[in-house]
Amino acid sequence: MEIKTLQTDMIAAMKAKNKGRKDAISALVSAVKKVAIDEGCREDIPEALVDRVILKELKTAKEQLDTCPPDRTDLLEEYQLRYDVIQEYAPAMMSREEVHHYITEKFAEVVATKNKGQIMKVVMSELKGKADGKVINEVVADLCK
Repeated sequence: MEIKTLQTDMIAAMKAKNKGRKDAISALVSAVKKVAIDEGCREDIPEALVDRVILKELKTAKEQLDTCPPDRTDLLEEYQLRYDVIQEYAPAMMSREEVHHYITEKFAEVVATKNKGQIMKVVMSELKGKADGKVINEVVADLCK
């Protein structure tokens, strides 16, 4: 995902007077710019950084949804809208089957050791941002049995 796409969509939401969508996209743009400044790539923001920030914001939005009291329907609606908007921009994650296939194909020699820590170390560096960490952990645990 490019930062320009987010900015263009934010402007479109402003013109459409869609405040909830504009706020969610604006928060994403802000978070991306903050991380870009922190990492020293303010002018040329790589797509990998944008994707990483989107995934982090998606996780935060999911946590907000999960921890919100059920009687606060106003907050639940706001959090759900934010989550849905961020979900639109999130990169597609690998499925459990894809992760299993990828690990067994590419890391067969490491998997043969049955050392979960060693496997996770190698695999996580390769699949970070492409698959959910919980899914990777479950697949590696199954492979180590």
